[in-house]
Amino acid sequence: MAELQEVQITEEKPLLPGQTPETAKEAELAARILLDRGQTHSVETPYGSVTFTVYGTPKPKRPAILTYHDVGLNYKSCFQPLFQFGDMQEIIQNFVRVHVDAPGMEEGAPVFPLGYQYPSLDQLADMIPCILQYLNFSTIIGVGVGAGAYILSRYALTHPDTVEGLVLINIDPNAKGWMDWAAHKLTGLTSSIPEMILGHLFSQEELSGNSELIQKYRNIITHAPNLENIELYWNSYNNRRDLNLERGGAVTLRCPVMLVVGDQAPHEDAVECNSKLDPTQTSFLKMADSGGQPQLTQPGKLTEAFKYFLQGMGYMASSCMTRLSRSRTASLTSAASIDGNRSRSRTLSQGSESGTLPSGPPGHTMEVSC
Repeated sequence: MAELQEVQITEEKPLLPGQTPETAKEAELAARILLDRGQTHSVETPYGSVTFTVYGTPKPKRPAILTYHDVGLNYKSCFQPLFQFGDMQEIIQNFVRVHVDAPGMEEGAPVFPLGYQYPSLDQLADMIPCILQYLNFSTIIGVGVGAGAYILSRYALTHPDTVEGLVLINIDPNAKGWMDWAAHKLTGLTSSIPEMILGHLFSQEELSGNSELIQKYRNIITHAPNLENIELYWNSYNNRRDLNLERGGAVTLRCPVMLVVGDQAPHEDAVECNSKLDPTQTSFLKMADSGGQPQLTQPGKLTEAFKYFLQGMGYMASSCMTRLSRSRTASLTSAASIDGNRSRSRTLSQGSESGTLPSGPPGHTMEVSC
């Protein structure tokens, strides 16, 4: 029998007619640069035009990661430090991303004419189906901050079948009460719009410290050419309706949810919606040394938590975890229902030498400090 020989076959991409190997490489490089920069689109909706930027290409049987920013920011100033973080690259290689800019918040946006009726947060949520239809995307994992977290939650309540998971940073699900309105009006008499928005984004300790980060974002907001538009978005946020979330009720988020808040965030008390969500689907992450904007100040910790969240949804099972595993402490607080009406709580503290972040057993709400 003749001796078998190994033959190595290399697959080559066919060249287009008239294309040389050099021009093919240039075209491939140009396409890669275009994907890295993102492709910006605008689509008309019943409530006006909305702009969004797409990075990467759709992956089979995987949702898109869709982000929505907070007041005073756009998708770049809100999410760029997070999605450009080194460890985040493993995630963005596995998912296509859609970064939504609220109307009038995109770079170079013209100022809306006097008397323009800006969409409510509910209407901003109703724009998202137009984006997904334009891109032919069926499901998303939403990542929202502040007003953006509220918008994505509202969308998930009305379109639950299209949302596989939510990461909600600094969400306040409640409408403003009378005391809030009075405080807001009094603040408006003595503070400018930029200062009120900065007070929404950062804690008083951070603002008093006036770090380089605070100086940067104070300059961005104060000198924004579209400040009139920002004020309209701000007003819509302050006029939001209550989400009326109720654990076990008809109005609740039915997908896995990770609630995130900084240890000094102005919205720390507002993440009480943790108690209003399904404990089998919800994790609550309180991040130490992160101030009011964890995605800006602690992108490494948030990236690692996001990886765990995706793993819990069945994605990126082989992802390597590093940072949270080395964090100083991790505490797990969980509540489980027993015999239908009785409940008990359990606290588990685990040192950093364990190598892994504890994962809550089914039926538990997880609270982690890292």
